[in-house]
Amino acid sequence: MLYRAIGEYDIYISSLGHAVSEDGLSFQRHDKPVFEPQEEYERFGCEDPRITPIDGKYYITYTALSNKAWSGSGNRVALATTKDFRSFERHGIILPDMENKDAVIFPEKVKGKYIMYHRIMPDIWIAYSDDLIEWTGHKKVMEPREGLWDCKKIGAGAPPVKTEKGWLLFYHGVDDERFYRLGIALFDLEDPSKLIARQEEPILGPEEKWELEGDIPKVVFNCGVAEIDDTYYVYYGGADTVIGVATVSKTDSMDFL
Repeated sequence: MLYRAIGEYDIYISSLGHAVSEDGLSFQRHDKPVFEPQEEYERFGCEDPRITPIDGKYYITYTALSNKAWSGSGNRVALATTKDFRSFERHGIILPDMENKDAVIFPEKVKGKYIMYHRIMPDIWIAYSDDLIEWTGHKKVMEPREGLWDCKKIGAGAPPVKTEKGWLLFYHGVDDERFYRLGIALFDLEDPSKLIARQEEPILGPEEKWELEGDIPKVVFNCGVAEIDDTYYVYYGGADTVIGVATVSKTDSMDFL
């Protein structure tokens, strides 16, 4: 697991930590960050890592906060790669000149192209690439729904999971009271820009004290999903302060849709 954390005296500058587990529930953390801000485009922090394994290498999209972060225009999507989670290669900003975050890369090509979902406020968009660096063909694929739990803005959570029925996407939605909840959507296997189904109700919302109270209250925010036997382990931030996990069977996830 890669997770975002802030030190006691870091003036709200975030780095990425590394933790490992044998059962997906109990994790042992390294005592130092494995990925810290070092470039100008990330000087105010590295956040929300999403990991996609491709051909023996791990591709990590993350939100880089530049020196303009405090004015609300500093979010950019950056990419790093690693083979061992100890040494990393930075590939810079891959979606330049656009306020953006919540980028997730698909674990395999579709019709010869790499695929990414990303977020241009307040919607989820798709993009295509030949090399994972240059991205084109940007198109909106899902938007907030008026009057529902995801009416204000939405964003991709974990990288999409391939199923027999389509690409399963865990995503977050925000309402007018700034509650962050999780939902699921299904996209076409051959054309991931085509939305097949979308759960009407959230599958997870802030209920526990550590989800309702913290650095950012009323938040459950997902960045990773692990498939263990017939179950999805959904990892999420609680109130931007702790990390939790929820489980759902693969069968139930399809029944929701």
